[in-house]
This record gives sequence, structure tokens and C-alpha cells, in this order.
Amino acid sequence: MKKAVQIDESWLNFLDSEFSKEYMNNIKKSLINFKESGKTIYPKNNEIFNAINFTKFERTKVIIIGQDPYHGPGQAHGFSFSVKKGIKPPPSLLNIFKEIESDLSIDVDKRNGDLTRWANQGVLLLNSILTVEKGNPLSHKNIGWENLTDKIIDVLCQNRKGLAFVLWGAHARSKKNIIEGNGNLILESAHPSPLSAHRGFLGSKPFSKINKFLIKNNIEPINWS
Repeated sequence: MKKAVQIDESWLNFLDSEFSKEYMNNIKKSLINFKESGKTIYPKNNEIFNAINFTKFERTKVIIIGQDPYHGPGQAHGFSFSVKKGIKPPPSLLNIFKEIESDLSIDVDKRNGDLTRWANQGVLLLNSILTVEKGNPLSHKNIGWENLTDKIIDVLCQNRKGLAFVLWGAHARSKKNIIEGNGNLILESAHPSPLSAHRGFLGSKPFSKINKFLIKNNIEPINWS
């Protein structure tokens, strides 16, 4: 798998050895088997590692942990909660935009769900599971991706200080045990899905809290618009 993908050097310094481990070989074999059996896998191969390729290790300020990629055609492109420009934003993302507008009193273009504008500012949009079968959420839960994404979180915690971690929903909150102190901000709430947003996500004001934390640590805040 190492030769088939390109990983930004800032991350490869910490993750290089992971790509020769058995679990990565198992992931590669699983993806090959899925595709040979006729299954459609999202996102495309060259987009699987977009989160760490767009947001360099040393520029990472905020980590928003998602579950697995969107499973509809054209949606997933390697970033948690994000969809490509021109694709209708899913309900969870619309609730995120709604909370930004309420929290920061700003207008958000709710037609544009492409969050690479955040990734380029240092927001790591990391799904715990990096691939999914079309129309089948959590279908790749047990093929090994969590080993790699837990390692990414661990590397950040061991080598960086003053990061903001955003844990929306039970799946993301399960990662709290691998997030060290180091002066990090940890924000937890319900998931922005319409099924749960009213149970603590809406009104939680995470975006202003993140920016206040960054400013307090002399770090440039995020433009969330």
C-alpha cells in the first residue's frame, strides 16, 4: 500500500513504519477483494489520505474526528463531514453550518459543503475509518483503519501541544482515551446528525470556543465561513 499512495512528508516522518505493518497489508487485501467482487468503494484511491495531505502535521491546530466517509455517489473525498463543491451538503453538515451561523453570527454559504477551506487553515478533518462501501455505512469498520487513525491522533498528542479536539457523537468520543493532556482543548457533544443534534450539538458553540482557545495560545483563529 505504501507505494500505491502518496503521503505528505510532514506526516510520513511519523507514520512511515505503519505502512509496512500487517494491518495495512490486510487493509490493502480487503480493498482489492471488495473491488474484485464488484463493490464500489468510496472515496477514490487518490483521495483516501486527503485529510493528512491537505493539513500538514506542523500546521494542524484543530482535529474534527468523524466516523466513516459518506456512502453516497460523489460525496466522500477524504475529509470528515465534507463533500465536494457542487454536491448537496448532507443534513449533518447543514446542522454544522447552522451552528456556525448561530455561534459566530456570520453567514455561511450552505450550498458549498467543500471544507477544504478549513483543512487549508489547519483543521484536520479525520474520519476514524477511511473507506466505505457504496450505500453501506460502517461496512469497513473492522478492516483495520482505526489502527492508523488512532496512531495519527497519538502522534499529534505525543509531539504537539495546545491542539483543539472536536468529538461529536459516541464514536468520536470513544477516542478521548487516546488524547493526552498537553494543554489540549477537548470539546464533546452529540453528533450533528438530525437524529441527535437537538440533544446537545445545537447551541454548544464549539467554533467560538475553538477560536478563543487558539487566540489564548497565540495561534491564528479559524475562519469558519
